[in-house]
Amino acid sequence: MSTVTAQLRDGVTTTIHARQFSWIADEPLAAGGSDEGPTPYEILLGSLAACTAITLRLYANHKGIDLRNVDVALEFDRVHADDCKDCEDDATGFIERVTSHVTMRGSFDEAQRKRLAQVASRCPVHKTLSNGVHISDSVAFE
Repeated sequence: MSTVTAQLRDGVTTTIHARQFSWIADEPLAAGGSDEGPTPYEILLGSLAACTAITLRLYANHKGIDLRNVDVALEFDRVHADDCKDCEDDATGFIERVTSHVTMRGSFDEAQRKRLAQVASRCPVHKTLSNGVHISDSVAFE
């Protein structure tokens, strides 16, 4: 089980902790923040990008594939459901969409290229976001 905590004291700058690591989330100046760190959505995209790259590296290492490096670029946006070609037919309103661009460098045969392309969308974070996650909320007041 993973545990991450976040503390908000003043403004919207938030300190996040996981194990022995700490980092900052914030909002840009135009959104009322002080722009001291990435936004929560940027952190979410970073998690997906890192998971994609790590999964590809681990798979390539396990299979002895000459994967030299991986670049992952992700974009998040909201589109009208009517404008979304890849969305379910019954979707209405806005759809949150992540567009992924993965570039791999190395020496690959055609079968390896095909398999790496499949693996690129099968990291655990990708699966979680694609399948949805159940969130159990608890709120307390002191």
